[in-house]
Amino acid sequence: MADRIKENILDVAREIFSKFGFRKTTMEEIAQAARKGKSSIYYYFNSKEEIFEAVVKTEANILKKEILDTIETTDDPLEKLRLYIITRIRGIKKLGNFYDAMQNDFLSHLNFIEKARAEYDTLEVEVITGILQQGIEKEEFEIDDPNFAAIALVTILKGLELPLFIDKIDYQLEDRVEDLLTLMYRGIKKR
Repeated sequence: MADRIKENILDVAREIFSKFGFRKTTMEEIAQAARKGKSSIYYYFNSKEEIFEAVVKTEANILKKEILDTIETTDDPLEKLRLYIITRIRGIKKLGNFYDAMQNDFLSHLNFIEKARAEYDTLEVEVITGILQQGIEKEEFEIDDPNFAAIALVTILKGLELPLFIDKIDYQLEDRVEDLLTLMYRGIKKR
């Protein structure tokens, strides 16, 4: 019962944080939306920051699971990379609290944010390194340092996030990803 109540509070908080952002959301709003007294919310969470941390962790786990489940649907390294990028970008657009926590400098003062950012960056580099390593082993990719290439790719993906997130346009996503993969796969040097 207690777990269900806590889960309900988190579900409600996810919606409210998504709508108003961390700074403008109050414990009172979360309590009202959860149909609980403010003291009941404090029974489960010590602060708004603690609720937001739980929300961010929940969304990070959702995104991680979606990505890992999706890339496991194929053995083709290039297709895995394409699925990874598309699933990642769509997931980030869907999980606004996670995206806000990863990008918003205002939230840097929250103790858990820097740790969450570092953990997610590490996860991304590890997953992409694994995909690139698989491509090397299958002799489809020629990369000297897959870890460095993964770091570069993560950096590029972060640059793609903002325009896609602000535009809220999904129809160009696949085209942009294909262009990015073509550029990576073929390179820019004339042969």
